[in-house]
Amino acid sequence: MRWQLRSLGPGAAALAAARNLWGPSCLPRRLGWQRTTGRLLVRSVTGASNQLPTPNSGKYRDTVLLPQTSFPMKLLGRQQPDMELEIQQKCGFSELYSWQRERKVKTEFCLHDGPPYANGDAHVGHALNKILKDIANRYHMMKGSKIHFVPGWDCHGLPIEMKVLSELGEKAQNLSAVEIREKARSFAKAAIEKQKSAFMRWGIMADWNNCYYTFDEKYEARQLRIFYIMYEKGLVYRAYKPVFWSPSSRTALAEAELEYNPEHVSRSIYVKFPVSKPSPVLASLLDGSSPVSVLVWTTQPWTIPANQAVCYMLDAKYAVVKCSNSGDIYILAADKVMSVASALETKFEVISTFLDLENGTCTHPIFPDKVSPLLPASHVTMTKGTGLVHTAPAHGMEDYSVASQHNLSMDCLVNEDGVFTDLAGPELHNKAVLEEGTDVVIKMLQAAKNLLKEEKLVHSYPYDWRTKKPVVIRASKQWFVNIADIKSTAKELLKKVKFIPGSALNAMVEMMDRRPYWCISRQRAWGVPIPVFLHKTKDEILINSQTIEHIIKLVEQHGSDIWWTLPPEQLLPKEVLSQVGGPDALEYVPGQDILDIWFDSGTSWSHVLPGTDQKADLYLEGKDQLGGWFQSSLLTSVAVRKKAPYKAVVVHGFTLGEKGEKMSKSLGNVVNPDVIISGGQDQSKEPAYGADVLRWWVAESNVFTEVTVGPSVLNAARDDISKLRNTLRFLLGNVSGFNPETHSIPAKDMYVIDQYMLHLLQDFANKITESYKQYDFGRVVRLLQAFYTRELSNFYFSIIKDRLYCENEDDPKRRSCQTALVEILDVIVRSFAPILPHLAEEVFQHIPYAKEPKSVFRTGWINTSSIWKKPGLEEAVESACAMRDSFLGSIPGRNAAEYQVVIVIEPGLLFEIMEMLQTQETSSTSQLNELMMASETTLLSREPREVTADAVALTGTFLINLEGGDIHEESSYKVIVMPTTKEKCPRCWKYTAESSDTLCPRCAEVVGGK
Repeated sequence: MRWQLRSLGPGAAALAAARNLWGPSCLPRRLGWQRTTGRLLVRSVTGASNQLPTPNSGKYRDTVLLPQTSFPMKLLGRQQPDMELEIQQKCGFSELYSWQRERKVKTEFCLHDGPPYANGDAHVGHALNKILKDIANRYHMMKGSKIHFVPGWDCHGLPIEMKVLSELGEKAQNLSAVEIREKARSFAKAAIEKQKSAFMRWGIMADWNNCYYTFDEKYEARQLRIFYIMYEKGLVYRAYKPVFWSPSSRTALAEAELEYNPEHVSRSIYVKFPVSKPSPVLASLLDGSSPVSVLVWTTQPWTIPANQAVCYMLDAKYAVVKCSNSGDIYILAADKVMSVASALETKFEVISTFLDLENGTCTHPIFPDKVSPLLPASHVTMTKGTGLVHTAPAHGMEDYSVASQHNLSMDCLVNEDGVFTDLAGPELHNKAVLEEGTDVVIKMLQAAKNLLKEEKLVHSYPYDWRTKKPVVIRASKQWFVNIADIKSTAKELLKKVKFIPGSALNAMVEMMDRRPYWCISRQRAWGVPIPVFLHKTKDEILINSQTIEHIIKLVEQHGSDIWWTLPPEQLLPKEVLSQVGGPDALEYVPGQDILDIWFDSGTSWSHVLPGTDQKADLYLEGKDQLGGWFQSSLLTSVAVRKKAPYKAVVVHGFTLGEKGEKMSKSLGNVVNPDVIISGGQDQSKEPAYGADVLRWWVAESNVFTEVTVGPSVLNAARDDISKLRNTLRFLLGNVSGFNPETHSIPAKDMYVIDQYMLHLLQDFANKITESYKQYDFGRVVRLLQAFYTRELSNFYFSIIKDRLYCENEDDPKRRSCQTALVEILDVIVRSFAPILPHLAEEVFQHIPYAKEPKSVFRTGWINTSSIWKKPGLEEAVESACAMRDSFLGSIPGRNAAEYQVVIVIEPGLLFEIMEMLQTQETSSTSQLNELMMASETTLLSREPREVTADAVALTGTFLINLEGGDIHEESSYKVIVMPTTKEKCPRCWKYTAESSDTLCPRCAEVVGGK
């Protein structure tokens, strides 16, 4: 039997003309036209109540085909996490990675895992990151690619060393470097096991048997080789430069190891530097009788003792002013006269302006025997201060550049603990620069009568990311990567990398541009040693191909501990040892600096990435890695081989509390993933949500900004999954007793509404696939929710229940519907499988027609058919739905089945389409009436002669466009709504029976046949 849309009325000319475009006269082709508008957004059943034929009592109950499935509607309490563990075991989650690696496929997808720190338990930030990666990997695996995903851990560095030392307390002070390293390694190993267990519980598919660790001997050896390659190329060098220094950690820090505290309070000061020798231009403006001073503003008073110069802006206009309060003569930028006078609570009288301060000098404001020259500098701006900048080369990056250019002293008066050395003088010696040292400097300026004002300033200031204490800029001998020589190549290569979101590219380039150099040395014990030897008496280092090969070989065999455990003479090859004094008179000692952990992790591409190309398809990390791992990986890769280590970069935001606040233990808003999954001690307050809720939260969030999490967010995610479960239960229950191999109806013979759903399903599948491809998992969730809520639950399911429950089991009309449901179920489950792997596998365990349960992940991606695509079906269904909406809107809150509908359409294209949906003039079983959900529908081309007094008439128009508007027709229609004269059928509950105790003709036929 075929529900072919057969035209019975006089063919409209437009329809006849269009038939040449539709192909043969079977259903899919005859309505194969294209509309100029977008696809129909199917409206849900609104306005009318939807009394559904789901009788659960009475003598006909056993004749109704109600859904049959053991798939639970809800999993309560511990049922959800317990079910997930059972699914992981039954469906081989732990074997899935090795299974897919063994497949013979043409493509490989490599996602390189940025290593988390092995310094504590897994947190929601880990969950956000690992689950995003897993969704991407599972999608690409289902699409047919072989996945390369080797999880790793960052095992060295300050985060771990500080944890170990803080746990040991006072005992830590007496530990040797070797003892610190032993305890740090043990701590890292324990943290790795805890994190790995958590990641696996979240359903993360990975090569768990072959993880990479930055403390692995082979990893360390390869890192040292990269260091030497860069050293040989002149890209790594040792120099005395100002760097960010953490007194609380006693080490240099890189930019990526800083956190900026916006609430930091500094003591800003206005200082005068007496002019000892004016520039020639300035001298011509002064009468020489009054002393003159340049005005300087700084937020770091402790750096004043190290001042070596005052810098000005070249070609800027400066002013000589007289202070109305004191009568003193000052020099400052002409543009800053008003703002500085206001800040000093005085008025300035401008005596003259001039352009040139060259060759002028000042007296140091604390040490009058020292001279501070006036020098031009490009970093001077007019945004803050006076337009004249105090310059201390040991404590500023730009200051250092000025000193290098003008051969100024770069002596550092501050030691590793952040206190003044004896070089600062007896008054300052041993004073902490950010505390008592600042007090003393201000008092010294007051005593010299060179302090004009002091005030507190709240501003953003760099803090040590681990100790949460302020850092200073301090000159010391460190190892650096010469970024300047590789920056242009790196930026050029970045143009070929796909960034998601696109704005991340500019952010990364800006961070790189702001970075003058990369300090890669650290003054700690837990890390990979910088493999150089320092001369005992001279400022000389020893490193060459012979020494490095010897050290690499030792590290490969025994690990980097050898740098501290072996005597120095054994760290050098014999041929070199004999040249530097021999074992008894060795002139060199091993250096005590270790490599920056960003250099550690930044070389992971060389150890982990497969093939000769060693280029990942994707790096996916948080936005902090734009200045961290993304950048260090790029710089090391470009330095060694002049190519980027990644093809695409996805950047996500940070996790925040539910109200957008930062998570902290003191606020009590820290969300523990383990508690989310398994529940807390009081499960009424902290219920067990399971891992899929955690994964759904990740997927649905706009991960490209900050991501909030908390009880209401998690409850909403659980509710979303519950709604999805209901949809899945309906689908599973209604394909019971259906065998796709023998019961399926060919697409061309299916009911129009069923074909239409396959048409929508293909469009849905295409959009889902494209969203995964763009890593827009939030859009996947939105598309899924819209489809199962609007197209399925609110529209399709409400229409087809009568056909599913009340027709004969083998009736082609019912089989047509089940054919569609099978395809819908398969597409829906595969569409969310990467996000909700436990639920997807659970559904596959309950598919009634599967001979034996299969894994959704071992059976490929969504598979749709091109013959499902029938744009013309939209015209048929949308036009019928327009009339249905008119009908349902006229009976708010009432049962549509209690009414009969008369549809009047003038002869033409619209009438022809409706006539194809209903071949008889009046019908209670036609496809049109199924859509209308009425007792019966009558289709007329002219007004009926008689209508009942209580009839309601509604009018409207519908515009049909075919072939881009070449065929264009607007038709009027009228919908007449009247209460039905029929009675409620005791079996199907439709108002189609002659009396309340007799079956309607359809049900009588079905029951009679049984």
